[in-house]
This record gives sequence, structure tokens and C-alpha cells, in this order.
Amino acid sequence: MRKIFLAFLLVSSIGYSQTSKPFESEVKAIQIKNDSLWDSARPTIVFTGSSSIRFWNDVQERFPQHQVLNTGFGGSQFSDLELYLNELILNYNPVKVFIYEGDNDIFAKKRPRKILGTAEGILSQLRQKNPTMEIVLISAKPSISRWHYRGKYRRLNRKLSKLASELQGVDFVDVWYPMLDKRKVKQDIFVEDGLHMNKKGYDIWYETLKDYID
Repeated sequence: MRKIFLAFLLVSSIGYSQTSKPFESEVKAIQIKNDSLWDSARPTIVFTGSSSIRFWNDVQERFPQHQVLNTGFGGSQFSDLELYLNELILNYNPVKVFIYEGDNDIFAKKRPRKILGTAEGILSQLRQKNPTMEIVLISAKPSISRWHYRGKYRRLNRKLSKLASELQGVDFVDVWYPMLDKRKVKQDIFVEDGLHMNKKGYDIWYETLKDYID
């Protein structure tokens, strides 16, 4: 009886560990989709990160001369991305990866210093496993719904910018100020939730990021 009970605990713990990893099912769905699209013979650019990337539905169409994969997922944070570097980035052997994280980290009340530590770990792993891959960190964006966190977002952006400047093959691109109208966030570039962008918002991102593609 004791052996049966221990076996049950083992199976239960294995089942729990398999289901406790955040975003696991979503990441698997992203892999299946991109595996069906990906041509391994062509140079690949990956856009990954939280929902501002996930909802950029026409990112491939914006850059038609390149093979672009969108592996954005959920309301992810840097710590979530760190769990899936192979599945969302490295398995596609990209020549360049654009990363948008930090938005939800600040909303989750993580300190910029802690966020930066996780970002450094991610960059270190990526550079170690693919030294020729170029990395672009996209700054946290301003938004209507999270405007009261603007001081923390700006602090994080300064730290990410400094980090990128100290590392070879890593760039930082600022989308914060292009999304402002003087000192306030533009009001007509978001959908109803005041957080995620509409086409006008992505037009700004495209204009800001396009020079970093080549």
C-alpha cells in the first residue's frame, strides 16, 4: 500500500511539474504555427516578447523582404521568456531577434534592478549559444492604462539602454518618446483597453524599428 501511495505521489508531482510552467501550452501552439511557416534555408528574424508583439499580426507583411517569425506570447515578463529561449528564439537560428519585455514586469511591481538582472541573463545565454545573432531590445512603451507607472518605465528604459550600449551585438531602440505628444501619451494609438496598440500605434513602431532590420 505504501508503494502505491508513493507511486501516486510521484505521478502527481510529475503531472504538476508538467503543467506548472507558465504559458507552456501557448508556447507549444506558437511553435507548431511557426514550424509550419519557417523556411530553415532563409535568414530569419524573430520578434518575441509580450502581448504588444503577440498582437502585431502584420509584422511579416511590414517587412516583406525578410522572413519574420512572431513568437510573442501572453502577458509575459522577462522571466517567462527566459524559460523558452530555445522554443521561441534559438531553435529558429535567427540572424536577429527583437525582444519586447519589461512592460508587464513593471506592472507586476518588480524593481527595475531585478528586471535588468533577468534581462542580462537572457542576453548572456543568447550570445553564448549564438554569438553571431544580433539582438535588439525594444524599450517599454507608454500607454494610457499604465501612465501612472511612467517614472518606473523610464527608469527601466535607461537601464536597458545602458546595458545594450555595453554589449557587442546588442542594440536598444526607444519607442517611448515616439509614442508621446509632447509630455503625454498619444490618445489615438490604442484599442479600447488603453494598453494595446491599434494600427496607428504599430505604424509608429514600424517607423521606429525599420532601420534596425537590416
